[in-house]
Amino acid sequence: MQDIAELEGELLSPVAAAGDLEALEAARIAALGKKGRLTLLMKGLGALDAEERKNVASALNGLKDRLGAALLDRRQALEAVALERSLEAERIDITLPARPESSGRIHPVSQVMDEIAEIFGAMGFTIAEGPDIEDDFHNFTALNMPPEHPARQMQDTFYLRPRPDGSRKLLRTHTSPVQIRTMESRPPPYRIIAPGRTFRVDSDQTHTPMFHQVEGLVIDRGIHMGHLKGVLEAFARAFFEVEAVKMRFRPSYFPFTEPSAEVDIGCLRQGGELRIGEGQDWLEILGCGMVHPRVLRHVGLDPEEWQGFAFGMGIDRIAMLKYGIPDLRDFFEADLRWLRHYGFAAFDVPGLSGGLSR
Repeated sequence: MQDIAELEGELLSPVAAAGDLEALEAARIAALGKKGRLTLLMKGLGALDAEERKNVASALNGLKDRLGAALLDRRQALEAVALERSLEAERIDITLPARPESSGRIHPVSQVMDEIAEIFGAMGFTIAEGPDIEDDFHNFTALNMPPEHPARQMQDTFYLRPRPDGSRKLLRTHTSPVQIRTMESRPPPYRIIAPGRTFRVDSDQTHTPMFHQVEGLVIDRGIHMGHLKGVLEAFARAFFEVEAVKMRFRPSYFPFTEPSAEVDIGCLRQGGELRIGEGQDWLEILGCGMVHPRVLRHVGLDPEEWQGFAFGMGIDRIAMLKYGIPDLRDFFEADLRWLRHYGFAAFDVPGLSGGLSR
């Protein structure tokens, strides 16, 4: 059998010389792998007589322990070198001067959503959410839209492929289904707003296939049209940041409210400028009404006991009005130049105490 001291030198030499983990692994396999030199010697112990086997086995086991320790030490040293190189390559020079200002901007839609949430949150409303993909019941039937209603037609609604039972999912055409899901999920009273994305087949300067809406719902005992008027007046004053706002409620029709109204606010158009709260012109901003009794019955509420109002507005539209944005399609163009002009700094957090649009 080969001299143990000589063998030890031959096995430890490539371990000490290994320049990386791959070379170290090759040295380990050459010594301790299935066909490694030390492994084969230990397998041959059975051919020796008892006394010789005892002495050789002790020497080989001692060599195996020393070789394992050498492999571990070399691995730790190589890993430390690799870590140091990685840290050096990934080092950040914190002495570089900071940029004068952040290049990121908050999108006007996100900013206006935060403004709306701030205003209605101060009135005690909570935010409710629902799925973008809806079923016929929540999007139409529960909102008192009969099968022949024009809004159900293909030219107005994005329908998905029919399911095996013939029913079809759709992209919600308004956030009103969130009101239905909220009323199904827990007992009244309710005081919620539901902001989110909606989808309709339409595209021009003031319409896009995907847009943003916010709808509000209040259900309680003894609710009447005066409460609705008060909430909307408070919202208009806070959102447009004017002391007094002239409003009018025009009779209208929505299938899910009765009576229904369109809400206009007074404005002045002069020299290409729009001023809210001044002048003799009128500007439509939202639709509203008292929740239809059939809607209440669809969610298991007795309209003789519970009453309420609902309202809805286009977030993109009121953002255009407040911040003078001429074309709705620009909201979705991902043009950084447009965003730098109309966007908001990250720290422009809306707050009623300091002014929403500071």
